[in-house]
Amino acid sequence: MTRKLFSLLMSSVALVLLMGAGVEQEPAVSTDETEAAQTAAVSARAAQVQAEPVSAAAGESVLTLVEELDRTLTVDGQPVPMDVAKTQSGGTTYVALVPMAQCLDPTVNVTWDAGSKTVTVTSSKLNLTATAGQLYLTANGRYLYIPETVRVVNGRMTVPLSVLTEAFGASLIWDGTTGTVAVTRGSGAAVSGDQYYNADDLFWLSRVIYAESGNQPLEGMMAVGNVILNRVAHPSFPNTIEGVLAQKNQFTTYRSGRIANCTPNANSVIAAKLVLDGGVVEETKNALYFDSTPNSWAARNRACIAVIGGHRFYA
Repeated sequence: MTRKLFSLLMSSVALVLLMGAGVEQEPAVSTDETEAAQTAAVSARAAQVQAEPVSAAAGESVLTLVEELDRTLTVDGQPVPMDVAKTQSGGTTYVALVPMAQCLDPTVNVTWDAGSKTVTVTSSKLNLTATAGQLYLTANGRYLYIPETVRVVNGRMTVPLSVLTEAFGASLIWDGTTGTVAVTRGSGAAVSGDQYYNADDLFWLSRVIYAESGNQPLEGMMAVGNVILNRVAHPSFPNTIEGVLAQKNQFTTYRSGRIANCTPNANSVIAAKLVLDGGVVEETKNALYFDSTPNSWAARNRACIAVIGGHRFYA
């Protein structure tokens, strides 16, 4: 009986061995063979891509198609990279300062002062600074007004596109039908402040701002300057800054000699430059009078349109 069981066991083992002999084993694949197969697959895909039609504009490469570009903003006809981060805020187009500056002039150098949160952009023609939270940026000694301040958004300093293009001596055209902005490079830099600001105008405007509002916030100083320039442009007043100040019964500080003899503080000079460079405080853009007392002639006869700091402004 034992011999029979042993015989049956040996027969089963033999059967299993015979069945295994009929199964094909998967051959091992060498590294070289795998790389060759992958290369062949890539080549086949490349050939397929070349055979497929590509919807590109004339002269546009396949590489251009896959770049991340913002086609709603162009510089000399070329779309800018997406990292320019164009946004809209209150009807103003904002851009990230550094990448947009590099689009306007690829040769610029950029430095960042973390302590003062100031970006400095320089080229052979331009020296531009922008500090987070300020109401302006400077470009070659010019002061360009930014009503909503220089901002930091997602770690990037942003400024109005119109202000930045002015700093670079460029121009822009807004197409409302397509929602696109076309920027055209110009001189590469704004005319310097020494050339742009008239010395007499700066002398008188900075001093009247200081005499009338030297203790006010910057936009309060600007608003006083706006009143002076609004009068210069109005047919009812003299057409020069000094002429407006000298007009009878208007600025007693001029007739007393106080304006001419004072030394304006730094913010008064900055406010004067901002106004001379076209900066207008929106609330006072039509103002022709201001006062700091409740019973003035303007308070009795004119409509108050704004109050900034310690002054009321009237149209």
